Amino acid sequence: MRHEPSFLKDILPLASDLFLKDEVLPAAVLHHLTVIGEAISRLSVELRERHPEMPWRQVIAVRHRIVHAYFDLEIRRQVLHILTTEFPGSEPGAD
Repeated sequence: MRHEPSFLKDILPLASDLFLKDEVLPAAVLHHLTVIGEAISRLSVELRERHPEMPWRQVIAVRHRIVHAYFDLEIRRQVLHILTTEFPGSEPGAD
């Protein structure tokens, strides 16, 4: 069974410096997430209610966070901080 440090380590490659230092890739990802969220928000409430298995509200919420500049790209630093404070010795390279 996997534990929380393992899940936190799963985030790190996705929030790598290479990704964050690339000016185009993060912008493209954020743009696509914004378009998806906007498209979903324009679907009728009736359609969304007929398909409750879809996380409609969560995707729209992500769009709102991106558009309103609440999206924090310092996630790698924050995850490393959580790993070192909550799970000492479990940070990458400590194996």
